[in-house]
Amino acid sequence: MRQTAAFLAGAVLIAAAILVPGRADAQSSGGLPDLFGGIFSGPGGGSPAPSTPATGGAKPWSGEDGASGHPLMSAAAIRQAAANFDNCVASMWPDAARRRISQQSFEHFTAGMSPDLRIMDLLDAQPEFTKSIWDYLDILVNDTRLAKGREILAKYKAQFEATEKAYGVDRYVIAAIWGIESNYSTQMGDRSVLQSTATLACIGRRQGYFKDEFLTALEILHRGDLRPDQLRGSWAGAFGPTQFMPTAFKRYAVDADGDGRRDVVDNPADLIASTANNLKKDGWQTGQTWGYEVVVPRNFNYMLADRARAMTIAQWENLGIRRAAGQAFPHPTEKAYLLAPAGAEGPGFLMLQNFRVIMKYNPAEAYALAIGHFADRLRGGQPFVQPWPRQERELSRGERLELQQLLAQRGFYRGTPDGQIGGQTREALRSFQASIGAPADGFASSDMLERLRGR
Repeated sequence: MRQTAAFLAGAVLIAAAILVPGRADAQSSGGLPDLFGGIFSGPGGGSPAPSTPATGGAKPWSGEDGASGHPLMSAAAIRQAAANFDNCVASMWPDAARRRISQQSFEHFTAGMSPDLRIMDLLDAQPEFTKSIWDYLDILVNDTRLAKGREILAKYKAQFEATEKAYGVDRYVIAAIWGIESNYSTQMGDRSVLQSTATLACIGRRQGYFKDEFLTALEILHRGDLRPDQLRGSWAGAFGPTQFMPTAFKRYAVDADGDGRRDVVDNPADLIASTANNLKKDGWQTGQTWGYEVVVPRNFNYMLADRARAMTIAQWENLGIRRAAGQAFPHPTEKAYLLAPAGAEGPGFLMLQNFRVIMKYNPAEAYALAIGHFADRLRGGQPFVQPWPRQERELSRGERLELQQLLAQRGFYRGTPDGQIGGQTREALRSFQASIGAPADGFASSDMLERLRGR
């Protein structure tokens, strides 16, 4: 699963218009992680060390400084750390021993290991262009994927039923995560999780975090839950059809069929149950949906559209919020927050507790929206009722950086401009919009950029 580390890689490849802090900054397999990441919510000398030879057509390391500017991401620091890679791995043996990994297992699984320096480019890449939320939904929730999802639900009906009974987690949400994370096991990534996490544990700016992931990957192999050929995935270490990080596997994986192994890669019973266990332990509420598409009235105070501002459904109704298809809300006392991902020109959504649970799986509101909507469609629900503002052009990274700089010049933004539209930037944008009498929806549109430019 894409716990903390799972977020960065998606952001590296294609970020969305609005970014949120990530699950710990790292993941990319071949399915969702290549599409999602942070959406909505975040030189020198030295003796060169050879970069890892490209395999399977993969590019080698560029040999350049990382875009983050972090001192550990300079080309010189990367080369120096790569030259010390063997010593770094060996130095982790005492920690491995404390986890009851045998010396034989440690030496066997780390023998001949070399760093995959291409990961350094992926760790620090900053995409220039972004995709809109409606483009993401078009890509992720489509007829082909829905058809495959229905096949999966029918093929593993017994496993889904047993899991629903044991964990109380909606089968359609589990199937949606499976479909969006790996396109139903067809795009899981093919890098060695052990090599990737060892590389990141010894080189670059996230060493502390990835040391734990590396040692946990060793635990998985030593225990025999998975074989090395199964422990393959993204460059950040996420693996399997629903993309577990090693530490997430350790916390949530279960042996559903009692065969003595927790196989979340090739065993559907373990995979489905483990994914459900993750959601249950994160607070899933049985029998509750994730949220509702709603119509937001004109002249609405979008300062209320804040994840920290939860109110009952009845309170939202009193403010003029209505369900998009005209139905009544089934539980007026439920608490929800309002999400307006495309601003005043797009649909609104009231998000319940289970939406927050999905966001613990991956803390991007667009990701959670895609999962919830995909689950509803698998259940037989209809597409969203209201249109998206497809005429809107997404801002490039350079334009987002300029927007932040202009907001700072006007006294609205006090952060460090970085080209990523997170919560602080949206708040600044809302204040600017309110100052000019525009809907304070925090949507970073090309029109707002032009207004900031004073044109």
